[in-house]
Amino acid sequence: MVENDIQRPRPFWSGVITFGLVALPVSLFPANRGKSWALKIVDTNGERLERVYFCEKEQKRLSFDELVRGYEIEKGQFLVVEDEELQSLAPEKTQEIDLQKFVALEQLDPVYFERGYFLVPDQGTSNAYRLLATIMEEEQRAGIATFVMREREYLVAIIAENGILRAETLRFADEIRSPQEVGLHELPQADPAVVSSFRKTMSKLTKKTFDRDMLADDYGRGLKQVVKKKLRKRRDVVTTAEADAPTQSNVIDLMQVLKERLQARGNESEPHDSGGSHARRSRASSAKTPEKKAGGPQSARKSLRTMSRKELYACAQDEGIAGRSAMRKEELIKALEQV
Repeated sequence: MVENDIQRPRPFWSGVITFGLVALPVSLFPANRGKSWALKIVDTNGERLERVYFCEKEQKRLSFDELVRGYEIEKGQFLVVEDEELQSLAPEKTQEIDLQKFVALEQLDPVYFERGYFLVPDQGTSNAYRLLATIMEEEQRAGIATFVMREREYLVAIIAENGILRAETLRFADEIRSPQEVGLHELPQADPAVVSSFRKTMSKLTKKTFDRDMLADDYGRGLKQVVKKKLRKRRDVVTTAEADAPTQSNVIDLMQVLKERLQARGNESEPHDSGGSHARRSRASSAKTPEKKAGGPQSARKSLRTMSRKELYACAQDEGIAGRSAMRKEELIKALEQV
């Protein structure tokens, strides 16, 4: 295990693996990365598009306040499930992966695996990490546990390979099809002569090792070449009006505005303190007023769109917006714009 300061992505989750009396602090890093050359859908002017909800029956666009979630009982009939009911189902937050069950590694069909993560030990715990990984690998055992990540409970298999612990989130039973469901029933016995021929052909095509070059993304490579070629010739480059506009130094800082608003609300509920609370409200008001005049709603909207989903969620939490945990980034933006 090499411990150094090599720059790495931020962990998805941090907590401890518990095994008997041992508590091993670890961080969870995704074993794969997203595409760096992804295409986005924009209009012919290069403007980003937003997702909207449209009612075909009433022929109108719906606001977020007009949306509810429903379970379809039968065609055209839905049972409404409220946000509060969904929140009551949320698992209890925990920072622990408790290894209470181990199974033979061969019993885990790869079809069960959903997404892989590397488990990285905290500084100073490499010896315990290495010991657990070595024993699990020698015994060919996988640990099975549940843990909560980003407000969702996952079933996970902890697997040791080459001295490294890897976590594989597992699909639930109702998500997995059996071979019989797709028509793969027991097949008849094959002709021995054909079997022998297949073996010889397979032997000729067999390589000693798997070449990672076989994982090359030909489509992604081709897309890079298309983009680079167009950039060199400056072809089909469109610039949004927002990018052309001069940068404003006084764009509203939404996080600051929300903090000031919450502070003002708290001060209003406090008893009078010889003008102190009034003075703080006055300062907050005077600090916000020129920003609103200079930036206005459009600037606030731009500020929202520059924030990450995590930052937007924090704002929604401060504002007490119901159902925020299930909202996507665009939905959080719309909900905050209506505050």
